[in-house]
Amino acid sequence: MPDSAPCQPVERIPGDPACGLLLLCDHASNAVPEDLGTLGLDPPHFARHIAYDIGAAAVTRSLSRRLGAPALLTTFSRLVIDPNRGRDDPTLVMRLSDGTIVPGNARIDAAGIAERIRRFYDPYDRAIEAALAEAAATGRPPAIVAIHSFTPAWRGVPRPWQVGILWDPRDGRLAAPLIDGLRDDPAGFTVGDNEPYLGGLAGDTLDRHATARGLPNALVEIRQDLIADEAGAEAWAARFAGLLAPLMALQDLP
Repeated sequence: MPDSAPCQPVERIPGDPACGLLLLCDHASNAVPEDLGTLGLDPPHFARHIAYDIGAAAVTRSLSRRLGAPALLTTFSRLVIDPNRGRDDPTLVMRLSDGTIVPGNARIDAAGIAERIRRFYDPYDRAIEAALAEAAATGRPPAIVAIHSFTPAWRGVPRPWQVGILWDPRDGRLAAPLIDGLRDDPAGFTVGDNEPYLGGLAGDTLDRHATARGLPNALVEIRQDLIADEAGAEAWAARFAGLLAPLMALQDLP
């Protein structure tokens, strides 16, 4: 069964607003509010990537703790609504996800989507706006890093990457040093540069909040089997903390 979504759609982890970094986790939870039941899905589906980004929340919390950076995490499943989509994106509320029909979404109308935007999408957006305003008030607007995870295979085809950095081609200030740092890691990772997905999706979280403001940003994708347990999540959080800490120390990224 999915977890029951808490009353507040956003989990806020405090940190230093002047540290130069804001962490986001758009798909942190598989929870569904009680009034939506299970969206017509059997319980095993809520352990899948279609419901949330496995391991991403644990990495985000650990990274926040290590760096002293504020973080915002959703407390609702991406099957309820996907905050990493534009408001007019047809996949904002998924009717079919990775071959699975979502009965509770299949016949949702415009009014139903608008209500989910009001209850879940808008509060997350407002929380990000508030965090950015708090940082700006210190005189140091932050870079934004969003933490996600991806499946080891897609439609039966194995994915070669352990980690990927997604970025908008208009601004590689943060993405470039992260990609270089990961490729220099002694572990010899295969690092995706705008893989396994393309960055710069119009209307997505980073487009709305970072690119629109000219803030450095990057979306981190870690293969979910590598962060599905505590040890893996902590190891990857430590790795990214090591990459991000020196970048946070810079007043301006190159």
